[in-house]
Amino acid sequence: MSSPTPDALLSPADVRELAAVLGVRPTKQRGQNFVIDANTVRRIVRTAGVRPDDVVVEVGPGLGSLTLALLEAADRVTAVEIDDTLAAALPATIQARMPERAERFALVHSDALHVTELPGPAPTALVANLPYNVAVPVLLHMLATFPSIERTLVMVQSEVADRLAAAPGSKVYGVPSVKANWYAEVKRAGAIGRNVFWPAPNVDSGLVSLVRRSEPVKTSASQREVFAVIDAAFAQRRKTLRAALAGWAGSAPAAEAALVAAGVSPQARGESLTVEEFARIAEHAESKGSE
Repeated sequence: MSSPTPDALLSPADVRELAAVLGVRPTKQRGQNFVIDANTVRRIVRTAGVRPDDVVVEVGPGLGSLTLALLEAADRVTAVEIDDTLAAALPATIQARMPERAERFALVHSDALHVTELPGPAPTALVANLPYNVAVPVLLHMLATFPSIERTLVMVQSEVADRLAAAPGSKVYGVPSVKANWYAEVKRAGAIGRNVFWPAPNVDSGLVSLVRRSEPVKTSASQREVFAVIDAAFAQRRKTLRAALAGWAGSAPAAEAALVAAGVSPQARGESLTVEEFARIAEHAESKGSE
């Protein structure tokens, strides 16, 4: 395998020039903030632990800054891009800057939330600078849809990173925390400054590492059933679980019965429970409720 040329990655000037040629202006609607610093994208690839045999899926590649760095390190990269202009331009950027790796790149022009299959070998890693406004839904969808993804590293808004990596009892522990933990061991993996983006966002960013559980949560309840309990518990997070789960269970007494059977105090609140406890509650419901 020939090694990429040293200047294959995009510089800040390259990013702006490419955007100008394409007539691209980053939009808030799609949460677009392009990474313009080569050191940052290489740091992301290192932190993600991308290996030479990895098949990496990237969501929201934009102009290709991170894509090129991933192609340096991985066996294959598949990028999922919703934007028509960016999707059309990315293969040409790869071919121009890293021709020796172009055949190992694939593009899926689609909304990541609607992607159910990918070309080529099954992905082993997900590495992405996720658009701020859809970060959590996209992350959970990809983890659910592609069980072959073993390791994930995503760059998200710092506040979202905190929520994803929060432990039970934390003030920011909530639906994203529990659902992410259903799939993986989750932790914060670093902070990213604002000046590596164009345009610079008005919020800080953070890296989140997710390593898929070697064994799924042991439960007879389905993911859908467990997630229904999680959603209900946090929809009224100030209430006790007996009250918060009343609608889900059919009544407050039915909720209490499920909680007691699961070994959870009816007076507890959602933010104190682990994903395993939510799974036990789902197992003991007379009526599983509806989403």
